[in-house]
Amino acid sequence: MATTPGLKRGIRFRDLTLFYVAGSLSIRWSAMAAAAGPSSLVVWIAALVCFFIPLAASVMELSSRYPAEGGLYVWTQHAFGDAFAFLAAWTYWMSNLPYFPGVLYFGAASTLFAFGERGRTLAASPLYFVLFAGIALAVITLLNIRGVDAGKWLNNVSALGGILPLVLLIALGAVSWARFGSATQFSPSTMALHWSVKDAIFWSTIFFAFVGVEAGSFMGDEIENPRRVIPWAILTGGAITTIGYVCGTAALLVALPSSAVGGPDGIVTGLHTLTSRLGLGWLLPAAALLVAVNAVGGASAYLSSTSRLPFVAGIDHYLPPIFGSIHPRYRTPWVAIGFYGIAGIMAALLGQAGTTVRGAYDVLVSMAVLATFLPFLFIFGAMIRLQREPAGPDVRRVPGGKPVAIALGILGLLSTLVTIGLSAIPSDDDPNKALAVLKVVGGTFVLVSGGVGLYLIGRYKRTRALAEGARTRA
Repeated sequence: MATTPGLKRGIRFRDLTLFYVAGSLSIRWSAMAAAAGPSSLVVWIAALVCFFIPLAASVMELSSRYPAEGGLYVWTQHAFGDAFAFLAAWTYWMSNLPYFPGVLYFGAASTLFAFGERGRTLAASPLYFVLFAGIALAVITLLNIRGVDAGKWLNNVSALGGILPLVLLIALGAVSWARFGSATQFSPSTMALHWSVKDAIFWSTIFFAFVGVEAGSFMGDEIENPRRVIPWAILTGGAITTIGYVCGTAALLVALPSSAVGGPDGIVTGLHTLTSRLGLGWLLPAAALLVAVNAVGGASAYLSSTSRLPFVAGIDHYLPPIFGSIHPRYRTPWVAIGFYGIAGIMAALLGQAGTTVRGAYDVLVSMAVLATFLPFLFIFGAMIRLQREPAGPDVRRVPGGKPVAIALGILGLLSTLVTIGLSAIPSDDDPNKALAVLKVVGGTFVLVSGGVGLYLIGRYKRTRALAEGARTRA
Protein backbone atom coordinates (compact mmCIF):
# COMPACT_ATOMS: atom_id res chain seq x y z
CA MET A 1 0.00 0.00 0.00
CA ALA A 2 1.24 3.48 -0.77
CA THR A 3 2.38 5.66 2.12
CA THR A 4 -0.01 8.21 3.61
CA PRO A 5 1.99 11.44 4.03
CA GLY A 6 0.71 14.41 5.94
CA LEU A 7 -1.38 12.73 8.64
CA LYS A 8 -0.90 14.12 12.13
CA ARG A 9 0.22 11.81 14.96
CA GLY A 10 -1.91 13.34 17.71
CA ILE A 11 -3.50 10.31 19.41
CA ARG A 12 -1.91 9.30 22.72
CA PHE A 13 -2.59 6.51 25.23
CA ARG A 14 -5.27 8.48 27.11
CA ASP A 15 -6.99 9.47 23.89
CA LEU A 16 -6.97 5.94 22.49
CA THR A 17 -8.22 4.43 25.77
CA LEU A 18 -11.10 6.89 25.92
CA PHE A 19 -11.72 6.28 22.20
CA TYR A 20 -12.19 2.58 22.95
CA VAL A 21 -14.52 3.42 25.84
CA ALA A 22 -16.52 5.83 23.67
CA GLY A 23 -16.77 3.32 20.83
CA SER A 24 -17.30 0.12 22.82
CA LEU A 25 -19.09 1.23 26.00
CA SER A 26 -22.44 2.15 24.50
CA ILE A 27 -24.57 1.99 27.62
CA ARG A 28 -27.71 1.17 25.63
CA TRP A 29 -26.44 -2.43 25.64
CA SER A 30 -26.90 -2.66 29.41
CA ALA A 31 -30.59 -1.87 28.91
CA MET A 32 -30.93 -4.45 26.13
CA ALA A 33 -29.22 -7.06 28.30
CA ALA A 34 -31.33 -6.27 31.35
CA ALA A 35 -34.49 -6.70 29.26
CA ALA A 36 -33.60 -10.39 28.95
CA GLY A 37 -33.42 -10.91 32.70
CA PRO A 38 -30.68 -12.10 35.09
CA SER A 39 -29.43 -14.74 32.64
CA SER A 40 -27.94 -11.88 30.63
CA LEU A 41 -25.16 -11.64 33.21
CA VAL A 42 -24.04 -15.12 32.14
CA VAL A 43 -24.27 -14.07 28.48
CA TRP A 44 -21.95 -11.12 29.16
CA ILE A 45 -19.30 -13.54 30.44
CA ALA A 46 -19.81 -15.80 27.42
CA ALA A 47 -19.43 -12.84 25.05
CA LEU A 48 -16.29 -11.78 26.88
CA VAL A 49 -14.68 -15.22 26.59
CA CYS A 50 -15.90 -16.26 23.13
CA PHE A 51 -15.66 -12.97 21.27
CA PHE A 52 -13.99 -10.06 23.05
CA ILE A 53 -10.85 -11.88 24.24
CA PRO A 54 -10.20 -13.44 20.79
CA LEU A 55 -10.87 -10.08 19.14
CA ALA A 56 -8.63 -8.12 21.52
CA ALA A 57 -5.82 -10.66 21.12
CA SER A 58 -6.14 -10.59 17.32
CA VAL A 59 -6.12 -6.79 17.15
CA MET A 60 -3.13 -6.55 19.49
CA GLU A 61 -1.01 -8.91 17.41
CA LEU A 62 -2.17 -7.81 13.96
CA SER A 63 -1.73 -4.12 14.75
CA SER A 64 1.74 -4.90 16.08
CA ARG A 65 2.65 -6.82 12.94
CA TYR A 66 1.22 -4.13 10.63
CA PRO A 67 0.70 -0.83 12.50
CA ALA A 68 0.04 1.27 9.38
CA GLU A 69 -3.03 3.40 8.63
CA GLY A 70 -6.00 1.29 7.63
CA GLY A 71 -5.79 -1.54 10.17
CA LEU A 72 -8.33 -4.07 8.93
CA TYR A 73 -7.59 -3.20 5.30
CA VAL A 74 -3.85 -3.75 5.74
CA TRP A 75 -4.20 -6.98 7.74
CA THR A 76 -6.57 -8.53 5.23
CA GLN A 77 -4.41 -7.35 2.35
CA HIS A 78 -1.37 -9.15 3.74
CA ALA A 79 -3.38 -12.29 4.53
CA PHE A 80 -5.72 -12.65 1.55
CA GLY A 81 -4.87 -10.04 -1.08
CA ASP A 82 -6.35 -6.80 -2.40
CA ALA A 83 -9.82 -8.11 -3.30
CA PHE A 84 -10.64 -9.37 0.18
CA ALA A 85 -8.99 -6.33 1.75
CA PHE A 86 -11.32 -4.05 -0.16
CA LEU A 87 -14.37 -6.17 0.65
CA ALA A 88 -13.49 -6.27 4.37
CA ALA A 89 -13.01 -2.51 4.47
CA TRP A 90 -16.13 -1.85 2.41
CA THR A 91 -18.44 -3.97 4.56
CA TYR A 92 -17.07 -2.45 7.76
CA TRP A 93 -17.37 1.05 6.37
CA MET A 94 -20.89 0.57 5.07
CA SER A 95 -22.14 -1.48 8.04
CA ASN A 96 -21.72 1.52 10.30
CA LEU A 97 -24.27 3.48 8.31
CA PRO A 98 -27.20 1.77 10.09
CA TYR A 99 -25.21 1.91 13.34
CA PHE A 100 -25.10 5.71 13.29
CA PRO A 101 -28.86 6.36 13.37
CA GLY A 102 -29.34 3.36 15.69
CA VAL A 103 -27.06 4.73 18.40
CA LEU A 104 -28.24 8.30 17.82
CA TYR A 105 -31.90 7.28 18.17
CA PHE A 106 -30.88 6.00 21.58
CA GLY A 107 -29.27 9.35 22.35
CA ALA A 108 -32.36 11.18 21.13
CA ALA A 109 -34.64 9.12 23.37
CA SER A 110 -32.36 9.72 26.37
CA THR A 111 -32.33 13.47 25.79
CA LEU A 112 -36.10 13.67 26.18
CA PHE A 113 -35.83 12.69 29.84
CA ALA A 114 -33.95 15.90 30.54
CA PHE A 115 -37.08 17.91 29.62
CA GLY A 116 -39.68 16.08 31.66
CA GLU A 117 -43.16 15.29 30.43
CA ARG A 118 -43.04 17.94 27.71
CA GLY A 119 -40.03 16.24 26.20
CA ARG A 120 -41.63 12.82 26.36
CA THR A 121 -44.35 13.95 23.95
CA LEU A 122 -41.77 13.56 21.18
CA ALA A 123 -40.99 9.94 22.04
CA ALA A 124 -43.11 8.61 19.17
CA SER A 125 -42.15 11.29 16.64
CA PRO A 126 -40.04 9.92 13.75
CA LEU A 127 -39.26 13.50 12.65
CA TYR A 128 -37.62 14.30 15.99
CA PHE A 129 -35.40 11.21 15.85
CA VAL A 130 -34.39 11.84 12.23
CA LEU A 131 -33.55 15.49 12.95
CA PHE A 132 -31.53 14.59 16.05
CA ALA A 133 -29.50 11.98 14.16
CA GLY A 134 -29.00 14.22 11.13
CA ILE A 135 -27.84 17.29 13.08
CA ALA A 136 -25.56 15.21 15.32
CA LEU A 137 -23.91 13.56 12.31
CA ALA A 138 -23.40 16.92 10.64
CA VAL A 139 -21.63 18.30 13.73
CA ILE A 140 -19.57 15.11 14.12
CA THR A 141 -18.49 15.26 10.48
CA LEU A 142 -17.40 18.89 10.66
CA LEU A 143 -15.45 18.36 13.89
CA ASN A 144 -13.59 15.36 12.48
CA ILE A 145 -12.74 17.23 9.29
CA ARG A 146 -11.45 20.05 11.48
CA GLY A 147 -8.70 17.79 12.80
CA VAL A 148 -7.62 14.94 15.08
CA ASP A 149 -7.54 17.24 18.11
CA ALA A 150 -11.15 18.35 17.64
CA GLY A 151 -12.38 14.83 16.93
CA LYS A 152 -10.59 13.24 19.89
CA TRP A 153 -11.94 15.97 22.20
CA LEU A 154 -15.47 14.85 21.38
CA ASN A 155 -14.51 11.19 21.87
CA ASN A 156 -12.89 11.90 25.24
CA VAL A 157 -15.86 13.85 26.56
CA SER A 158 -18.33 11.25 25.33
CA ALA A 159 -16.39 8.47 27.05
CA LEU A 160 -17.11 10.24 30.33
CA GLY A 161 -20.72 10.46 29.15
CA GLY A 162 -20.76 6.66 29.28
CA ILE A 163 -18.74 6.15 32.46
CA LEU A 164 -20.43 8.71 34.72
CA PRO A 165 -24.07 7.60 34.16
CA LEU A 166 -23.03 3.97 34.69
CA VAL A 167 -21.21 4.85 37.90
CA LEU A 168 -24.31 6.74 39.03
CA LEU A 169 -26.59 3.86 38.01
CA ILE A 170 -24.46 1.30 39.85
CA ALA A 171 -24.23 3.45 43.00
CA LEU A 172 -28.00 4.14 43.04
CA GLY A 173 -28.71 0.47 42.39
CA ALA A 174 -26.58 -0.55 45.37
CA VAL A 175 -28.32 1.97 47.67
CA SER A 176 -31.77 0.95 46.42
CA TRP A 177 -30.99 -2.73 46.96
CA ALA A 178 -29.83 -2.05 50.51
CA ARG A 179 -32.91 0.04 51.35
CA PHE A 180 -35.74 -1.52 49.35
CA GLY A 181 -34.49 -4.81 47.98
CA SER A 182 -34.24 -5.83 44.35
CA ALA A 183 -36.97 -5.68 41.72
CA THR A 184 -35.45 -8.84 40.22
CA GLN A 185 -34.67 -12.12 41.90
CA PHE A 186 -31.08 -13.29 41.41
CA SER A 187 -30.69 -17.03 41.84
CA PRO A 188 -29.20 -20.00 39.97
CA SER A 189 -32.60 -20.73 38.45
CA THR A 190 -33.28 -17.18 37.21
CA MET A 191 -29.74 -16.82 35.88
CA ALA A 192 -29.84 -20.14 34.00
CA LEU A 193 -29.73 -19.86 30.23
CA HIS A 194 -32.89 -20.76 28.30
CA TRP A 195 -32.12 -22.59 25.07
CA SER A 196 -34.55 -21.15 22.56
CA VAL A 197 -34.25 -19.33 19.25
CA LYS A 198 -35.32 -16.05 20.82
CA ASP A 199 -32.66 -16.31 23.51
CA ALA A 200 -30.00 -17.30 21.00
CA ILE A 201 -30.83 -14.20 18.94
CA PHE A 202 -30.35 -12.11 22.05
CA TRP A 203 -26.98 -13.72 22.76
CA SER A 204 -25.76 -12.82 19.29
CA THR A 205 -26.82 -9.21 19.83
CA ILE A 206 -24.90 -8.99 23.10
CA PHE A 207 -21.73 -10.16 21.35
CA PHE A 208 -22.07 -7.08 19.15
CA ALA A 209 -21.62 -4.85 22.21
CA PHE A 210 -17.95 -5.80 22.43
CA VAL A 211 -16.92 -4.61 18.97
CA GLY A 212 -14.88 -1.44 18.73
CA VAL A 213 -11.38 -2.40 19.86
CA GLU A 214 -10.43 -2.98 16.24
CA ALA A 215 -11.38 0.55 15.15
CA GLY A 216 -8.53 2.44 16.80
CA SER A 217 -5.97 0.60 14.68
CA PHE A 218 -7.55 2.07 11.55
CA MET A 219 -5.75 5.30 12.53
CA GLY A 220 -2.35 3.65 12.94
CA ASP A 221 -0.38 6.50 11.32
CA GLU A 222 -2.10 9.00 13.63
CA ILE A 223 -1.26 7.16 16.89
CA GLU A 224 1.96 7.95 18.72
CA ASN A 225 3.98 4.71 19.00
CA PRO A 226 1.07 2.40 18.02
CA ARG A 227 2.91 -0.86 18.82
CA ARG A 228 3.21 0.20 22.46
CA VAL A 229 0.02 2.25 22.91
CA ILE A 230 -2.61 0.01 21.25
CA PRO A 231 -2.24 -3.09 23.50
CA TRP A 232 -2.36 -1.13 26.76
CA ALA A 233 -5.26 1.01 25.56
CA ILE A 234 -7.21 -2.11 24.58
CA LEU A 235 -6.61 -3.73 27.97
CA THR A 236 -7.56 -0.60 29.91
CA GLY A 237 -10.56 0.31 27.78
CA GLY A 238 -11.71 -3.33 27.66
CA ALA A 239 -11.64 -3.64 31.44
CA ILE A 240 -13.70 -0.45 31.86
CA THR A 241 -16.18 -1.61 29.24
CA THR A 242 -16.64 -5.10 30.69
CA ILE A 243 -17.15 -3.85 34.25
CA GLY A 244 -19.55 -1.20 33.02
CA TYR A 245 -21.69 -3.64 31.04
CA VAL A 246 -21.96 -6.31 33.73
CA CYS A 247 -22.47 -3.99 36.70
CA GLY A 248 -24.76 -1.64 34.74
CA THR A 249 -26.99 -4.55 33.74
CA ALA A 250 -27.18 -5.77 37.33
CA ALA A 251 -28.06 -2.26 38.57
CA LEU A 252 -30.90 -1.96 36.05
CA LEU A 253 -32.31 -5.31 37.15
CA VAL A 254 -32.20 -4.10 40.73
CA ALA A 255 -34.17 -0.99 39.75
CA LEU A 256 -36.75 -2.56 37.43
CA PRO A 257 -38.15 -5.94 36.43
CA SER A 258 -36.79 -7.07 33.09
CA SER A 259 -40.18 -6.56 31.44
CA ALA A 260 -39.91 -2.80 32.07
CA VAL A 261 -36.47 -2.38 30.49
CA GLY A 262 -35.62 -2.20 26.81
CA GLY A 263 -35.84 -0.08 23.71
CA PRO A 264 -33.97 3.13 23.02
CA ASP A 265 -34.74 4.68 26.43
CA GLY A 266 -34.25 1.66 28.70
CA ILE A 267 -31.25 2.80 30.72
CA VAL A 268 -32.66 6.28 31.37
CA THR A 269 -35.90 4.64 32.47
CA GLY A 270 -33.87 2.77 35.07
CA LEU A 271 -32.16 5.97 36.19
CA HIS A 272 -35.55 7.68 36.40
CA THR A 273 -36.93 4.92 38.60
CA LEU A 274 -33.93 4.90 40.93
CA THR A 275 -33.66 8.68 41.32
CA SER A 276 -37.41 8.95 42.01
CA ARG A 277 -37.31 6.10 44.53
CA LEU A 278 -34.39 7.67 46.40
CA GLY A 279 -35.65 11.26 46.20
CA LEU A 280 -32.87 12.34 43.86
CA GLY A 281 -34.92 13.31 40.83
CA TRP A 282 -32.76 16.38 40.25
CA LEU A 283 -29.97 14.08 39.04
CA LEU A 284 -31.96 12.70 36.10
CA PRO A 285 -31.70 15.58 33.59
CA ALA A 286 -27.91 15.72 33.85
CA ALA A 287 -27.61 11.93 33.66
CA ALA A 288 -29.91 11.78 30.64
CA LEU A 289 -27.85 14.40 28.81
CA LEU A 290 -24.64 12.50 29.61
CA VAL A 291 -26.18 9.36 28.13
CA ALA A 292 -27.02 11.31 24.99
CA VAL A 293 -23.45 12.65 24.82
CA ASN A 294 -22.16 9.07 25.05
CA ALA A 295 -24.33 8.10 22.08
CA VAL A 296 -23.10 11.03 20.00
CA GLY A 297 -19.51 10.21 20.94
CA GLY A 298 -19.95 6.59 19.92
CA ALA A 299 -21.07 7.73 16.49
CA SER A 300 -18.12 10.13 16.34
CA ALA A 301 -15.62 7.41 17.25
CA TYR A 302 -16.78 5.14 14.45
CA LEU A 303 -17.08 7.92 11.88
CA SER A 304 -13.55 9.16 12.57
CA SER A 305 -11.92 5.73 12.57
CA THR A 306 -13.93 3.98 9.86
CA SER A 307 -13.50 6.84 7.39
CA ARG A 308 -9.82 5.86 7.26
CA LEU A 309 -10.78 2.70 5.37
CA PRO A 310 -12.07 4.42 2.20
CA PHE A 311 -9.12 6.77 2.62
CA VAL A 312 -6.54 3.99 2.20
CA ALA A 313 -8.67 2.35 -0.53
CA GLY A 314 -8.56 5.68 -2.35
CA ILE A 315 -4.78 5.77 -2.00
CA ASP A 316 -4.65 2.31 -3.59
CA HIS A 317 -7.00 3.58 -6.35
CA TYR A 318 -9.73 0.99 -5.70
CA LEU A 319 -11.95 3.95 -4.87
CA PRO A 320 -11.66 7.26 -6.74
CA PRO A 321 -8.31 8.83 -5.79
CA ILE A 322 -10.08 11.84 -4.28
CA PHE A 323 -10.92 9.63 -1.26
CA GLY A 324 -7.18 9.56 -0.53
CA SER A 325 -7.01 13.35 -0.26
CA ILE A 326 -5.58 14.97 2.88
CA HIS A 327 -6.73 18.45 3.87
CA PRO A 328 -3.72 20.77 3.49
CA ARG A 329 -4.47 22.66 6.71
CA TYR A 330 -6.20 20.19 9.03
CA ARG A 331 -4.23 17.10 7.85
CA THR A 332 -7.30 14.86 7.86
CA PRO A 333 -8.84 12.63 5.14
CA TRP A 334 -11.56 15.20 4.71
CA VAL A 335 -13.20 13.84 1.56
CA ALA A 336 -13.63 10.36 3.06
CA ILE A 337 -14.96 11.83 6.32
CA GLY A 338 -17.36 14.21 4.57
CA PHE A 339 -18.75 11.59 2.21
CA TYR A 340 -19.23 9.18 5.11
CA GLY A 341 -21.06 11.75 7.20
CA ILE A 342 -23.48 12.52 4.37
CA ALA A 343 -24.10 8.80 3.84
CA GLY A 344 -24.89 8.42 7.56
CA ILE A 345 -27.48 11.19 7.36
CA MET A 346 -29.12 9.43 4.41
CA ALA A 347 -29.21 6.17 6.42
CA ALA A 348 -31.06 7.97 9.21
CA LEU A 349 -33.73 9.06 6.74
CA LEU A 350 -34.11 5.63 5.13
CA GLY A 351 -34.18 3.78 8.47
CA GLN A 352 -37.62 5.21 9.28
CA ALA A 353 -39.26 4.01 6.08
CA GLY A 354 -42.46 2.08 6.78
CA THR A 355 -41.97 1.44 10.49
CA THR A 356 -42.33 2.92 13.98
CA VAL A 357 -39.54 4.50 16.04
CA ARG A 358 -39.16 1.29 18.07
CA GLY A 359 -39.29 -0.84 14.93
CA ALA A 360 -36.73 1.35 13.18
CA TYR A 361 -34.44 1.14 16.21
CA ASP A 362 -34.61 -2.68 16.27
CA VAL A 363 -34.09 -2.97 12.49
CA LEU A 364 -31.09 -0.65 12.61
CA VAL A 365 -29.53 -2.66 15.43
CA SER A 366 -30.15 -5.97 13.65
CA MET A 367 -28.83 -4.73 10.32
CA ALA A 368 -25.74 -3.30 12.01
CA VAL A 369 -25.08 -6.64 13.74
CA LEU A 370 -25.36 -8.66 10.53
CA ALA A 371 -23.30 -6.36 8.33
CA THR A 372 -20.72 -5.36 10.93
CA PHE A 373 -19.80 -8.94 11.78
CA LEU A 374 -18.80 -9.79 8.21
CA PRO A 375 -15.42 -7.98 8.47
CA PHE A 376 -14.62 -9.87 11.67
CA LEU A 377 -14.45 -13.03 9.61
CA PHE A 378 -11.48 -11.41 7.90
CA ILE A 379 -9.90 -10.27 11.17
CA PHE A 380 -9.97 -13.74 12.70
CA GLY A 381 -9.07 -15.32 9.38
CA ALA A 382 -6.05 -13.01 9.08
CA MET A 383 -5.04 -13.83 12.65
CA ILE A 384 -4.94 -17.53 11.73
CA ARG A 385 -3.38 -17.19 8.29
CA LEU A 386 -0.63 -14.73 9.24
CA GLN A 387 0.76 -17.10 11.87
CA ARG A 388 2.70 -18.65 9.00
CA GLU A 389 4.73 -15.43 8.68
CA PRO A 390 7.68 -14.82 11.02
CA ALA A 391 7.25 -12.01 13.53
CA GLY A 392 9.94 -9.40 13.97
CA PRO A 393 11.53 -8.60 17.34
CA ASP A 394 9.26 -5.57 17.83
CA VAL A 395 6.02 -7.51 17.32
CA ARG A 396 3.90 -8.20 20.40
CA ARG A 397 2.72 -11.78 20.11
CA VAL A 398 -0.22 -13.43 21.86
CA PRO A 399 0.97 -15.20 25.04
CA GLY A 400 1.54 -18.83 24.10
CA GLY A 401 2.55 -18.03 20.54
CA LYS A 402 1.21 -19.61 17.39
CA PRO A 403 -0.96 -22.42 18.93
CA VAL A 404 -2.82 -20.01 21.22
CA ALA A 405 -3.20 -17.44 18.44
CA ILE A 406 -4.75 -20.01 16.11
CA ALA A 407 -7.07 -21.33 18.83
CA LEU A 408 -8.29 -17.81 19.64
CA GLY A 409 -8.77 -17.08 15.96
CA ILE A 410 -10.89 -20.20 15.50
CA LEU A 411 -12.99 -19.40 18.59
CA GLY A 412 -13.63 -15.88 17.33
CA LEU A 413 -14.39 -17.14 13.84
CA LEU A 414 -17.00 -19.64 15.10
CA SER A 415 -18.63 -17.03 17.37
CA THR A 416 -18.86 -14.64 14.44
CA LEU A 417 -20.43 -17.20 12.12
CA VAL A 418 -23.10 -18.10 14.67
CA THR A 419 -23.86 -14.43 15.31
CA ILE A 420 -24.24 -13.70 11.60
CA GLY A 421 -26.71 -16.56 11.24
CA LEU A 422 -28.89 -15.42 14.14
CA SER A 423 -28.86 -11.66 13.64
CA ALA A 424 -31.19 -11.69 10.62
CA ILE A 425 -34.17 -12.98 12.64
CA PRO A 426 -36.51 -10.07 13.66
CA SER A 427 -37.75 -9.46 17.21
CA ASP A 428 -41.17 -10.78 18.27
CA ASP A 429 -42.72 -7.31 18.65
CA ASP A 430 -41.68 -6.00 15.24
CA PRO A 431 -44.90 -4.80 13.52
CA ASN A 432 -43.75 -5.93 10.10
CA LYS A 433 -41.44 -8.95 10.29
CA ALA A 434 -41.24 -9.47 6.54
CA LEU A 435 -40.16 -5.87 6.01
CA ALA A 436 -37.59 -6.15 8.82
CA VAL A 437 -36.03 -9.28 7.31
CA LEU A 438 -36.02 -7.67 3.88
CA LYS A 439 -34.26 -4.60 5.22
CA VAL A 440 -31.66 -6.58 7.16
CA VAL A 441 -30.81 -9.35 4.69
CA GLY A 442 -31.57 -7.41 1.51
CA GLY A 443 -29.69 -4.37 2.70
CA THR A 444 -26.66 -6.44 3.63
CA PHE A 445 -26.72 -8.21 0.26
CA VAL A 446 -26.82 -4.86 -1.51
CA LEU A 447 -23.88 -3.63 0.55
CA VAL A 448 -21.73 -6.66 -0.26
CA SER A 449 -22.70 -6.66 -3.95
CA GLY A 450 -21.93 -2.97 -4.17
CA GLY A 451 -18.50 -3.59 -2.68
CA VAL A 452 -17.72 -6.34 -5.16
CA GLY A 453 -18.86 -4.16 -8.05
CA LEU A 454 -16.83 -1.16 -6.91
CA TYR A 455 -13.73 -3.29 -6.47
CA LEU A 456 -14.02 -4.72 -9.98
CA ILE A 457 -14.50 -1.25 -11.46
CA GLY A 458 -11.60 0.11 -9.41
CA ARG A 459 -9.31 -2.76 -10.41
CA TYR A 460 -10.17 -2.28 -14.09
CA LYS A 461 -9.44 1.46 -13.94
CA ARG A 462 -6.28 0.89 -11.95
CA THR A 463 -4.99 -1.74 -14.41
CA ARG A 464 -5.80 0.48 -17.37
CA ALA A 465 -4.05 3.48 -15.78
CA LEU A 466 -0.95 1.40 -15.08
CA ALA A 467 -0.92 0.11 -18.67
CA GLU A 468 -1.27 3.65 -20.07
CA GLY A 469 1.51 4.81 -17.78
CA ALA A 470 3.77 2.01 -18.98
CA ARG A 471 3.08 2.89 -22.62
CA THR A 472 3.81 6.56 -21.94
CA ARG A 473 7.14 5.75 -20.33
CA ALA A 474 8.02 3.43 -23.21
